[in-house]
Amino acid sequence: MTLHDDAVAVLSSWTAPTPEEEALRVEFLGHLRAYDDAMWRACAPGHLTATTAVLSHDGTQVLLTLHPKAGQWLPMGGHCEDFDDSLEAVALREATEESGIAGLELLPGPLAVDKHEVWCHPPRSWHLDVEYAAVAPPGAEAVMSDESLDLRWFPVDEIPELSDEATRRLAARGRAALGSRSRSLG
Repeated sequence: MTLHDDAVAVLSSWTAPTPEEEALRVEFLGHLRAYDDAMWRACAPGHLTATTAVLSHDGTQVLLTLHPKAGQWLPMGGHCEDFDDSLEAVALREATEESGIAGLELLPGPLAVDKHEVWCHPPRSWHLDVEYAAVAPPGAEAVMSDESLDLRWFPVDEIPELSDEATRRLAARGRAALGSRSRSLG
């Protein structure tokens, strides 16, 4: 299965939690039908990306990067690469690369979708973002990559103003998914 096929399968089977995200899910699937290169940065109208909220082992904190281009505290994430075979693989790879934390455990997802304008192809291009959450091992220490101006843990309920609603939503959904998993295991 190709990465494109995986994205179609993931988005076709995902139940969006809000009407707005359902509209985006349908839009993303239409984009995948329209563009064979929809998974790649080269797709100028827009391309699928994967984002991951990295949570502390107990789900109380989220690791955010101060993104140099956006100038905001955001979750880990980025573009698909030709060696990625699934959106989950992209999400986990980006989270590991940008957090410096080995042993992240990806929670079942996606948990959200988001669309935002980006600078990849001026004057206008879009990231069609499929969003996940991952849990760091106890005692994990983050290591800042060269893709970040800063890297910090924040309480999930105290994400700084210099962020966005998509980040707050994803962190809260990640914490809820972790809590649901913990209850089902206990």
